[in-house]
Amino acid sequence: MWKMRMRRVRVCGSFWYGIGGARLGSGGPGRAFGAFCQALCPAQLHIYLSLSGQAEGRLGPSTVVLDHTGGFEGLLLVDDDLLGVSEGNARGLTWLIPGKWLYEVLISSQGLMQIGWCTISCRFNQEEGVGDTHNSYAYDGNRVRKWNVTTTNYGKVRAETGEIIGHGVGGKGNGVSLGTAFENLSRGLGMAYFPAISLSFKESVAFNFGSRPLRYPFGKKSDPPRADLVRAQKLLGCFRAVLSVELDPVEGRLVEKDSSEWQLQGQPTVLLTLAHIFHRFAPLLRKVYLVEAVLVSFLRGVVEAGTPAQAQSVVRQVLDLLWLFMEDYEVQDCLKQLMMSLLRLYRFSPIVPDLGLQTHYLRLTIAILRHEKSRKFLLSNVLFDVLRSVVFFYIKSPLRVEEAGLQELIPTTWWPRRSSREVGPLGRDETAEERVRRRAYERGCQRLKKRIEVVEELQVQILKLLLNNKDDNGGEASRYIFLTKFRKFLQENASGRGNMPVLCPPEYMVCFLHRLISALRYYWDEYKASNPRASFSEEAYIPPQIFYNGKVDYFDLQRLGGLLSHLRKTLKDDLASKANILIDPLELQAATMDDLDEDEEPAPAAAQRPTQALAMGGVLPLPRPSWLSSPTLGRANRFLSTAAVSLMTPRRPLSTSEKVKVRTLSAEQRTREDIEGSHWNEGLLLGRPPEEPEQPLTENSLLEVLDGAVMMYSLSVHQQLGKMVGVSDDVNEYAMALRDTEDKLRRCPKRRKDILAELTKSQKVFSEKLDHLSRRLAWVHATVYSQEKMLDLYWLLRVCLRTIEHGDRTGSLFAFMPEFYVSVAINSYSALKNYFGPVHSMEELPGYEETLTRLAAILAKHFADTRIVGTDIRDSLMQALASYVCYPHSLRAVERIPEEQRVAMVRSLLAPYEQRPWAQTNWILVRLWRGCGFGYRYTRLPHLLKTKPEDANLPSLQKPCPSTLLQQHMAELLREGPDVAPSFLNSVLNQLNWAFSEFIGMIQEIQQAAERLERNFVDSRQLKVCATCFDLSVSLLRVLEMTVTLVPEILLDWTRPASEMLLRRLAQLLNQVLNRVTAERNLFDRVVTLRLPGLESVDHYPILVAVTGILVRLLDSWIQGRATSVLLADPCFQLRSVCHLLGQPEPPAPGTALPAPDRKRFSLQSYTDYISTEELAQVEQMLAHLTSASAQAAAASLPTSEEDLCPICYAHPISAVFQPCGHKSCKACINQHLMNNKDCFFCKATIVSVEDWEKAASASTTTSSAA
Repeated sequence: MWKMRMRRVRVCGSFWYGIGGARLGSGGPGRAFGAFCQALCPAQLHIYLSLSGQAEGRLGPSTVVLDHTGGFEGLLLVDDDLLGVSEGNARGLTWLIPGKWLYEVLISSQGLMQIGWCTISCRFNQEEGVGDTHNSYAYDGNRVRKWNVTTTNYGKVRAETGEIIGHGVGGKGNGVSLGTAFENLSRGLGMAYFPAISLSFKESVAFNFGSRPLRYPFGKKSDPPRADLVRAQKLLGCFRAVLSVELDPVEGRLVEKDSSEWQLQGQPTVLLTLAHIFHRFAPLLRKVYLVEAVLVSFLRGVVEAGTPAQAQSVVRQVLDLLWLFMEDYEVQDCLKQLMMSLLRLYRFSPIVPDLGLQTHYLRLTIAILRHEKSRKFLLSNVLFDVLRSVVFFYIKSPLRVEEAGLQELIPTTWWPRRSSREVGPLGRDETAEERVRRRAYERGCQRLKKRIEVVEELQVQILKLLLNNKDDNGGEASRYIFLTKFRKFLQENASGRGNMPVLCPPEYMVCFLHRLISALRYYWDEYKASNPRASFSEEAYIPPQIFYNGKVDYFDLQRLGGLLSHLRKTLKDDLASKANILIDPLELQAATMDDLDEDEEPAPAAAQRPTQALAMGGVLPLPRPSWLSSPTLGRANRFLSTAAVSLMTPRRPLSTSEKVKVRTLSAEQRTREDIEGSHWNEGLLLGRPPEEPEQPLTENSLLEVLDGAVMMYSLSVHQQLGKMVGVSDDVNEYAMALRDTEDKLRRCPKRRKDILAELTKSQKVFSEKLDHLSRRLAWVHATVYSQEKMLDLYWLLRVCLRTIEHGDRTGSLFAFMPEFYVSVAINSYSALKNYFGPVHSMEELPGYEETLTRLAAILAKHFADTRIVGTDIRDSLMQALASYVCYPHSLRAVERIPEEQRVAMVRSLLAPYEQRPWAQTNWILVRLWRGCGFGYRYTRLPHLLKTKPEDANLPSLQKPCPSTLLQQHMAELLREGPDVAPSFLNSVLNQLNWAFSEFIGMIQEIQQAAERLERNFVDSRQLKVCATCFDLSVSLLRVLEMTVTLVPEILLDWTRPASEMLLRRLAQLLNQVLNRVTAERNLFDRVVTLRLPGLESVDHYPILVAVTGILVRLLDSWIQGRATSVLLADPCFQLRSVCHLLGQPEPPAPGTALPAPDRKRFSLQSYTDYISTEELAQVEQMLAHLTSASAQAAAASLPTSEEDLCPICYAHPISAVFQPCGHKSCKACINQHLMNNKDCFFCKATIVSVEDWEKAASASTTTSSAA
């Protein structure tokens, strides 16, 4: 039996039960188990258990609390009100004996889950869940199976909207019986059954044990609390009657009137009547069941029947009367249950073609939130504290396209014949038939988009109500309440990053961000319309003082310069001089000690903190942990609350008498004045640096909302955008599979009917899958990747760019900026470039070229910025710049930045590689050279052309686009200073020596493992590291080739310091590489022949053409003799290694023509598509030159005594003596040693000077000093 690994957990909630009714099933009393399941998205499961007996049959607490303390393994996320559970195993603590029982499960995901019943003896773990043990019974609608130790097929796949799938004898599924699920259930002493469920990772459901109306009731098992329900409905009828009539003061009789026109005018008769109604109605409106069954149904009918204005009028009147005639605690409970019911109904309602259900629930929510008193209560106590109101801003995707009516909306499907990343803009290379299909598909997508935009506009209206700052008549305006709750929401999600229990799922966060941006920009531009000095939202940014004045809490998020406490101590003088912020040293010390105390919190105290348990759906209410309700949020804010801040607005030197102590308030303690400021207080903008303009950008509260929006993107939005691209990738993969199948069909002989049948079957499967995926992709494009969403992200990118630019102008205070501003700038550009094409091209965005250039300037300046200390953010900047120079458009943007910044960037790239991450730096230099080197115009290596790349859009697979401008800057910098070139080349040679040595050592181990007789496996990680060392060696050789080509004099002009030594080192390394790579049937050759997975990039061509390029440039330079003599003087030089480049085993005789290359051997002549005729001619000239020079050198060489050889290299005669220790070596060895170390190679004494040495001691003279 195949099983899916599941996580095991348990749930809590209230349990509803019913007794009596007809016996369910024909298997005899107490012998049948069944489940009724409605396959909606979300699906609705009715699960019942029928046991014989006359007793009531229910034991346990009146409220079901599902066990999460034993008998299971896994992670449980629970919602007390919705009875929701995500990911795991659940068992109720209310147990059942004879009777008939029913509970309902609302399914909000389509993954694996087993739902049913278990006994107290069942124990679950990671491998076994409900239905896997003897006395547990489960149904899995996803796999259409029933489970009880073994599994068999049962039921139907959850599919179309409104379909009810039931199983069990006597049970009906849309009126059709699905048969008995289980018979002969265990009975007897101790056999009590519990509701139970097992879920796989990230699946979520919500339970209804009867505290709310069942969506699909079944017989008497669904009996509601009839007495209360009848009473509530009668009272509601009386209430509606009062709203629909009024007393005519002239005629003294009742006349009918539309409810929307009804006004409470204070007539005693009406007041007494309403008071009498609400005296009995109010207690009923506190009950969950009655609120949903009576009040929600009434209000929903009002919304559906009338216009929005009429509905708003009636809802306002109803809420006014609730607040007037009910006690505060009663109306508050009623409003809480009302909003919870609306949120639940919105979340779990099926997707219908016109999204009508979602539209009605959102319109009703808007009508309620338009009531000021109700809005403020809900915002203060419910929307963020009890509920997860973010659900209101989410448009869920249908689990199946049939549910949303996408087949009717998009009758014609279409998909690109080739990958969108390969073909570029749409419409190119398509047939007339494909064009017609594409246009029909696009029209269908537009119809879908228009329907979704209606829902999105309603969601934006909700946020506009929450961001209203004009409703301050009865206390704080809604916007400032929202700011407090929004900041706590961000803190909860920021503190949960990297952990499983994400409080707000990323798919919800994406929708929330887009709606928030729309509402924010609306109010921003509205403020600009009434304040001409303010800025438009297109010019928005966050002023830098917000990052260091402590008015906005960033929790424990990392700053560019490190921890906030560290920055406050190290930059306190800059804060005082640039921002007029003074910090009391005593209180600063107290704050630091407070941080230490918190870090050293004892384990028992930490264990006592309430666990944050919340469903993955993001709507499940939980009690707030105590530390979230404290006056200070997080260590950063605690620090700011204890640090004394002295702030003066005038831009002039401050005297001691003018210093005023100001304490930073926590988010809960802030008022409107603390945020917006007043005539003596700048609010959030306290501490304005002199570089910032005096006029305000907009309202300060909107700046904080914008700051939160940027933080939201960094928390989870970017990751979700990347995840949703998977739908487009699936379409491309299936389209490629379909195209391959069609090609095979055309080539298949007609006589092979068996093959034709199989290919036709495959073609049908792929076509059906593509029909489904193309409609699903239309939904994803409309909700996630539309043009409007792209503009939102583009606006957020430009906000971050302006914020970074303004922060950079503050000098050292730039270190206070949170890291996420830089990461959002990088990631949002990546999302715009990679996730939204080809339907929406980034090149069509307004100001595209300018934005590219501004981002290029930021990357070029800050990738080596000493003010940025975080390793992760520095790596992100380096990787972003490395990716930036791989694409022509972005590389041209780098070339457009001011020359001063370009030169500074290249100077940073040429810094010595030691003691810093150098691999990415070297990669950038290689990309600037690629396309100019010897045989270096390829996109993919020749031996990999037949294999399919994993992702053709990877930066490393882009066509070469060298930058001659940046190469020119590099040449000028290497020429200008006496120390720049030697230190740079020395570091490159050191890293090349290390990388190639590591590579050779690793392939030796791989070869030894491959030759063992016993079965063995090579660790994939070892193979990956080996390939990386090879790639690093090749890239370092290419950087050396670029250096030798651009500025050969730094090696060949021996009047420069260290030039001779560097040339000798380079020749030594080149000979070592040639000897190890070119020898036939040696270690390298055998490993390449194995073609091991993970070593695909290891081949002769990339490394040999890089070495050849260096040799050709050295020997073709203006001082050819020096390079030739140094190369031949190296003991490792072998002419046969150079001959191997042209496939020749031995050097040709003088004056003879080169023979044709042997196809079995490597030869540059075999790569005519990659190496030009001129380059091959240069290699032939080089080989002829070295052959002649080698012969002359061999004839002129004199034998050397072994005693006179250098004791370090044993290759050159002794020519230098170290002072004061007197040890000797050749000049090349000691000069290379002194580049990195000043101690003697032999005795470790400090070398003061190095003197020339000849066998006659009298000839020695002091030539250089190492001091």
